[in-house]
Amino acid sequence: MDARVEISIVIPVFNEVRNVFPLYQRVKSEADKLKRSYEIVFVNDGSNDGTEEELRKLKQLDPAVRCIMFRNNFQKAAAYSAGFRHAEGDIIITMDGDLQDDPAEMGKFLAKLEEGYDYVTGWKYKGKGNPYRAWPSKFFNFIVKRANKLDIHDFNCPFKAFRREVIDPTEVYGELYRFLPVIAKRKGFRLAEVKVENLPRVHGVSKYGFERFLRGLFDFLTMYFLTRYYKRPLHFFGSLGFLLASLGSTVIVGLYLIKFVFGIPIRNTPFLFVLSVLSIVTGIQFFSIGLVSELMISLQKRSEEHYLIKEIL
Repeated sequence: MDARVEISIVIPVFNEVRNVFPLYQRVKSEADKLKRSYEIVFVNDGSNDGTEEELRKLKQLDPAVRCIMFRNNFQKAAAYSAGFRHAEGDIIITMDGDLQDDPAEMGKFLAKLEEGYDYVTGWKYKGKGNPYRAWPSKFFNFIVKRANKLDIHDFNCPFKAFRREVIDPTEVYGELYRFLPVIAKRKGFRLAEVKVENLPRVHGVSKYGFERFLRGLFDFLTMYFLTRYYKRPLHFFGSLGFLLASLGSTVIVGLYLIKFVFGIPIRNTPFLFVLSVLSIVTGIQFFSIGLVSELMISLQKRSEEHYLIKEIL
């Protein structure tokens, strides 16, 4: 291998003991064809099925393999964050450790990058599998695509390639790894998409259930807020506060006008009066939240690592 690493292939794994070695063989075989220096970075996310032992064997077998061992299961976003932080390549390729991404398609991503794009994501247009999982995924992709005005079909695809300056590891937490295209677009990088096939899982079981979509919904709201109001939260909370305070004030003024013009006392509509006061108070609270958020942004940046590394091989 050259002293300078050109490509880092980052693969998070969790309880994939039967997939690790065949995946390594496929990745190595295809990476050798690229005629570029590379490293294969496995991030073991606290596996307890023998995956760690398999990774140690691979490290002894091939110096191009690097292994990051977590002390516990910190979830996929933490694994990506650690992988990105410790990767040495100018280009980073990510894929899952379940053999459902075909390493033979890495050339497609690199070809797109050579066309001048900075971030290339896969689109699993074929072999999506169980409709129970496919339809919620399609709905999720549709909503995110519309909300962010991105011409991307598959935000869930783990098969990606991008230049290392595109992603800051501290930005990847929760389920936000699924929104890396949104982050890249917000920074002004050029995005592209390539079609890839989703291969059937041979060994192991899927790590995702219905809760994945619930977490994705919450993180979508987080990303929607961050991409529009991260540096100006007062614009968001202030707008809500102004709307609620204005609505409450208007109703109260109307109630007093009705009292003085028509002689109808306010006590005849106690619910409406209390609701208006509550609206004004809530509006003021939103203003306060916005101001506090502005203060927090001015004082600090997110730098906390949401994982603990046991060992790096």
